[in-house]
Formats: sequence, structure tokens, C-alpha cells
Amino acid sequence: MHVGDLERALLAAFPASDAEPWDHIGLSVGDRARTVRRVACSLDATHQNVLRAAEAGANVLVAHHPVYISAPDSFNPTPGETTPQAAAAVWAAIERGVAIISLHTNLDRSLASRRTLSELLGGTVIASLEHPANPDATGLGALIDIEPCDVEGLVSHTAAAFDTVPRIWDGGTARHQRIAVMGGSLGDYGELALEAGASAIICGEAGYHVCQDLAARGMSVVLLGHDASELPFADVLMNAVLEAGIDPHDVIKLPERRQWRSWGEGENL
Repeated sequence: MHVGDLERALLAAFPASDAEPWDHIGLSVGDRARTVRRVACSLDATHQNVLRAAEAGANVLVAHHPVYISAPDSFNPTPGETTPQAAAAVWAAIERGVAIISLHTNLDRSLASRRTLSELLGGTVIASLEHPANPDATGLGALIDIEPCDVEGLVSHTAAAFDTVPRIWDGGTARHQRIAVMGGSLGDYGELALEAGASAIICGEAGYHVCQDLAARGMSVVLLGHDASELPFADVLMNAVLEAGIDPHDVIKLPERRQWRSWGEGENL
């Protein structure tokens, strides 16, 4: 299989039409005519992950986050105080012959990512937040029914599921059963969660005033950290690469953890 064949298969699974207009998806770096030797999957297309992929013998890195949204002004060989991460990653990828394919907001809208979020929380997925009346439609966010629990139970379960230390804005609801989940940034999707009857929304990050407003209107907001909320998508990418026809022995997931810690946690995170 060639790099271009893999890109086409992945974009068939996660159509470009589902991506946001500003997004940068598909092949960012690499030759579509090259033969795929090994594929590494990750959340981020960072300089470090390009090096990890090359060291593992992979000549394709399939990542959730694009190596860049807008191309850097220049490309430099090493990351540093004045060298953008994206520029260093692209330079390393070209130098080492690693193609980079990204599936970002098109993957966010997929049924596979919605199912993954639901399974992590042990709930029953209803639909997306964008299309709550159409369970079969792709769309951002997941509307999920879980076993009824109080806010402490919800946060405890979520922390274990995503292996993170959440922050919580408590909206004051005594019991939670219908919740919303969204990887990455919440943006203005809290409004859709309210309209869909959710009493809590779990997401990677959200603005202060957004959380303040939602909590005042009775919705609890659980903030996981952007990376922690989307690390499970590396498994979605792996499954898609396997379904594209790459041999399981030639597909790996790069080791990634959330990139921050709360003060007072251990130094081993």
C-alpha cells in the first residue's frame, strides 16, 4: 500500500466534508507514491512524536491534531525558544522520510469517536450534540445516558476513565443521567447540551465565562484537559489504519500522556 492509498482510505472513513472549513486534514508532509512500511498513531504530530515514529521504523505518522493549521513562515531543523513546534516537526518528518496524515475535526464528528467516548464512560450513546434527533448522523459531541449518579460519582468515574484530574463547575443538579461529552474545546456547544436535556457536559477545556454561565443555568461542567479528553482517539486512529488494510504488526500507538499536571500531584506524571 502507498501513502496515498492509506490517505484515501482514512478520508473515506472520516470524510473531509465533516471537517471544519479552517481545519488542515489529510497529508501534510510526505510523498503519496511511497510505500507504507509501518504506521505510528498518536494524538499529536509533534517533533518528539515524529522522532519516536522514525525510531520505531514507521514512515507514516497518523495523528489526530494537525502538525499545523496554518503553515509556519519558515521551517527550521530543531525546536527551541524561537522555533515553532510545527516547523521543527515538519523539518524532522522530511529529513527522516516520515509522512504525516491528520484526521482532526472530521474524526471528531465520526460515529467511531462518539462510540469511544460513550464506551469509556460505560454509557449508552444517543446521538451527537449537533444532531440530537438523528442518531445515525455524524456530528460533534456525544449525548449519553449513564447510570444515575451524583456529581461526585460523575467526576470520580470520569477521572478514572480518562486518567486525569478534572476541574468541576457544579451546576447543582442532584443526580446526573443524561450527559454530554466532547473531546477538546467546548466552544459554544454547551448551549446544544442544554437544549438536548443534558445536566452535565464533560470536555477538554472551556472558557471561564462559558463555564460560569452554564453552571448558573444548572449544568455541571467537567474539564479534563484538552489532551486528556482526546488521547483515546489514538485508538480510533489505530483501528482505522488496521481497517485500511495495514498489517497489525506494522501499526503501533506512540506512548503519550497528558502534558501537564496539577500542583500537588506526583512528579511521575
